[in-house]
Amino acid sequence: MHLQAQSNSKSEKSIEYKKLLCPNCKSENIIKKGFRITENRGKIQRYSCKDCGLRFVQDNGFYRMRNSPQKITLCLDLFYRGVPTRKVQEHLQTFYPHNSSNVSIYKWIIKYAKIISNFTNKLKLNVGSEVQVDEVEYHRRKSHKQKRGIDTNYLIDSVDRKTRFMLNSNYVKSRELKVIKQILKDIKDKTNNKIQVITTDGFLLYRKVVKKTFGYNLKEGKYNIEHNVVNASAGEGFNHPIERLHNTIRARTKTFRGFHGSIDSANAILKGLSVYYNFITKHQAINCCPFELACPELKLKSSNKWLELIELGSKN
Repeated sequence: MHLQAQSNSKSEKSIEYKKLLCPNCKSENIIKKGFRITENRGKIQRYSCKDCGLRFVQDNGFYRMRNSPQKITLCLDLFYRGVPTRKVQEHLQTFYPHNSSNVSIYKWIIKYAKIISNFTNKLKLNVGSEVQVDEVEYHRRKSHKQKRGIDTNYLIDSVDRKTRFMLNSNYVKSRELKVIKQILKDIKDKTNNKIQVITTDGFLLYRKVVKKTFGYNLKEGKYNIEHNVVNASAGEGFNHPIERLHNTIRARTKTFRGFHGSIDSANAILKGLSVYYNFITKHQAINCCPFELACPELKLKSSNKWLELIELGSKN
């Protein structure tokens, strides 16, 4: 059994190797050509193209990084489990001789949150019939260099009631019509028109955009989707799945210091938080990660799901 498992793993690696293309001429005529020896990442396989002669290493998401993938993904995991970047730096100082600054850790978070979310945003989802959409208000500093006032921004997100999968999350400057319209369009594309009910609060722009985005059926004489409006201030109750999600988001972001004046970095950090919520940690209501129900074809075999997702994101 052990020998059979070893042969299977070797055959899988050879299949991966045959899929490589030359980054210069896109040729498939690739051979292995020694190793690149690095101080902190060990030996890295080097390849050579027999057509154009280029020697290269495979870009698995960590190309030209001076730290090992295990160390980088450790920092990502610690950060999204609630440890600040300076505390992560102190943790590294205890266990790794080659330490990294809190600024480097912050840059890793931004970089790899973008790489993974670019991959996960393309996944088609197997969801239920109802999605809930809401927003969280944030106050962002306009500049990290000096105090120049506070901007009121919003995280507009959505969750599938059945799988608890966070379908979309966008940190935006304001709740404009075009922003909400784009978010609802993304939900429509990801779910393959499976959504039959959208539940929101009483914000008037939702009333304008929801039915317009999903369209009207002339043959049946009705809109293609039902818009369920729940106004908590009028005593109509709460949208519990998304409010529970907001509690999770607030628990992690309440210690953030204004996102340091950048909309782009704030959006990237919260995209990473949605990756953590969907793919890394188990949801108590369903006793598994939401992606296991919403994306059953995506098989993450390793215990280090951050590493697998980065490698998948680098290939797409």
